Amino acid sequence: MVGTYYSLDIPAALHHQLQDTLDTGTSSSSPSSSAAASAISTQPFEFKFNLLFSVYSIPNTILPFFGGSCVDRAGASRSLVSFGVLALIGQILVALGGWFRSWPIMLAGRFVYGLGGENICVACSTVLNAWFDGGDTAFAFAISLATGRLGSVINNVISPQVANSLSTTVALSVGAGVNLVALVAAIIIGYVERREKRRTSKRAVDDMLSASLLAEAHLDEEPDDILNITAAADDDDLAGIEHSYADDYDDDFHVMGEDTTRIYEEDSVQGRCSGVCSFGPLFWLLSLSCCVVYGCVLPFNNVASGILLERNYFVQPPVDCTLKYPDRCTAGTVLQNVTDEADFNPSTDSNGTACPIPNSAPILPTTLNITRNDNDTAEGAWMRPFYVYSNLTSSQVDCGDPFWSEGCTANYCLKQDEATETAGRVMSIPYTISAILSPMVGFVVDKIGGRAIIATLASVTLIAVHTALAVTSISPVLPLIGQGVAYSLYAAVIWPSVPLTVRPHVVGTAFGTIMAIQNIGLTVFPLIIAAIHDHSGAYLPNVEWFFVACATCGTLAGLLLNIVDCCKSNRRLNRRNPKLTGDRDDVDTSVVGDEGAVLELDISSLVSHSTL
Repeated sequence: MVGTYYSLDIPAALHHQLQDTLDTGTSSSSPSSSAAASAISTQPFEFKFNLLFSVYSIPNTILPFFGGSCVDRAGASRSLVSFGVLALIGQILVALGGWFRSWPIMLAGRFVYGLGGENICVACSTVLNAWFDGGDTAFAFAISLATGRLGSVINNVISPQVANSLSTTVALSVGAGVNLVALVAAIIIGYVERREKRRTSKRAVDDMLSASLLAEAHLDEEPDDILNITAAADDDDLAGIEHSYADDYDDDFHVMGEDTTRIYEEDSVQGRCSGVCSFGPLFWLLSLSCCVVYGCVLPFNNVASGILLERNYFVQPPVDCTLKYPDRCTAGTVLQNVTDEADFNPSTDSNGTACPIPNSAPILPTTLNITRNDNDTAEGAWMRPFYVYSNLTSSQVDCGDPFWSEGCTANYCLKQDEATETAGRVMSIPYTISAILSPMVGFVVDKIGGRAIIATLASVTLIAVHTALAVTSISPVLPLIGQGVAYSLYAAVIWPSVPLTVRPHVVGTAFGTIMAIQNIGLTVFPLIIAAIHDHSGAYLPNVEWFFVACATCGTLAGLLLNIVDCCKSNRRLNRRNPKLTGDRDDVDTSVVGDEGAVLELDISSLVSHSTL
C-alpha cells in the first residue's frame, strides 16, 4: 500500500519540476510522433499535468464492478502480484516519459498504473479480511489505510528533494524502485498465504474427522437429542421474530429502494443493472456527497504544491520590481568575472527599494542572447547550444539545465528548490493527520453514531478551509490541519454508510456504483481545474472557489441526507448501532439468494477507496 500511494502522488509533489522538465521548450523529440502526441504536446502545461490524474481515474470508472470478481476468481495473493506487475510497468512508463520528455508516454504509464493501483488496494483488503476474520478486522483496515497514506507523505517530502538534488527523472525512477519493492512484498505475502492455507487445510481435515467420529458416537448414545431440542422451540416466539424482522425491513422500503425478489450472481451484468435500479434516494445522496466532497480533497492535493508556491512560498514579485539590467543574467558562473554577484544586477521597485520580499520569486531577465562555449568545462554541460529569448518567462526556465541552475539564474533556481521542498512538507499535513486519526476515528464513530451528521460537518469544515486559502494570507498550516481532520472524519463515515442504504444482496453492486461515481468526478474535476487555471492564469482565487463550490454541494447533500435519514429511514445512518436487517447487529459478508447464488459484500472495495 505504501508503494502504491507513493507513486500515485509523485506528480503532485513535482509540479514545478515537471514543468521545468517537460514544458520548457527544451524537450527532445519524442519516440512517438503521431498527430495525437503532437496535439497533447501543444496543450498548456496545467491541462497536461491534471490529465495525469484524470487518466489514472478513467479505468476506475469501470473497474470497481469487476475488480472484486477478479480477486475472487484468481485468489487474493495471485491478484496482488498481478496488479503489482501492472503498477510497476505503469510507473516504469511514467519514468521513461520523464527521460524522453514525452507526455504521451507518461500519460500511457499513468493509465496502466490506474489499472493496477486501485486493484492492489482491493487485493490487499481481501487478504486483510481473510487474515483478520474476527474482532480486529476494522482496526486492521484502519492500519492499512494509515500506512498507505504514509506513502503519500513520504513522497511529498522525498520526491522534491531527489528532483532538486539529482533530477526529476531520477525522482520518477525512484517511484518505480518503490513499486518493485512493493512487488517483492506481494510475492512474499503470496508465499506466506499459501503456506498458511496448506497448514489450515490439513488442520481443518483433522478437525472434521474428529468431529465426525464424535458425532457418530454421540448419536449412538442419545439418538433423540435433536428431536428434543427441536420440540423445545416455541412456535409463537419464532413467529414473533419473523414478524419483527419483516416490520423493520419494510420500514425503509421506500428509502433503501425497490425490493428485488431475485438475487443475481455477482458477475452477472443483468444482476448489477437490476441492483442499481433498486437503489433509493439515501444511496444516491450518499453518492453525490462522496463525489463532490472527495472532489475538493484529492484534486486539491494534486495541485497543492502549485497553490502553496503561488500563495506562500514562491510568490510572483510586484510588477514594479525590475532588474537593473533586464538583458543580463542574475547569478551564476556566467557572472564569474564579477567580484560581488549580489550587486551586479540588483532588483529594485519604483522607489529604488530592494525587492522582492523574502517569499517571492527572484526577478528573471526579460531578454537573453547567450551562446554556449563548448571549450569551457562549465558551459559544456549546458543542454542547449544557445539561449536566445526576447521575452523570457518562468515557464521557459528549466532548473534541470545547468545553464539556468548554475550559470545564469542560480538564485532563482535555488529559491525554487527551497520553496518546492517546503511546499512538499506542508502539503503532507492532511495525509499525516489522516494516517494518525484513521485508526481511532472509526472506533469512535462506531460508539457514538451520527454518520450523516459527521459527513455534513466535514463538508462545512472544507468550506472554511478553502475559503481561508482563497481570501486570506494566513499561514496554510492551520487550513491544511482542518483539511486533514475533515478528510479523516469523512472517510471514516462515508464507506461504512453504504451498506446501510441498500438491500443486503446488492451491497457489492452499491460499492461498485459509488466508487465509479467517485472516479467520474476524479476524472472530470482535474480537467475543470486546469481549464480554470488556464483561463485566469493562476490558481488563486478561482481554483479555490471551485473547491468551495464542491464543499458547498457536499454540505447541501449532507443536509438532505440527514433529512431523509431522519424522516424516512428511522435514523438508520445516525444510529449508534444501525441494524441492516431486522434485529441483527452484524452483516454477513454474503447473502444467499433464492436460486443459490452468492453475492459477496465487497469489503475490499470499501477500504480501497476509503483513502480516496
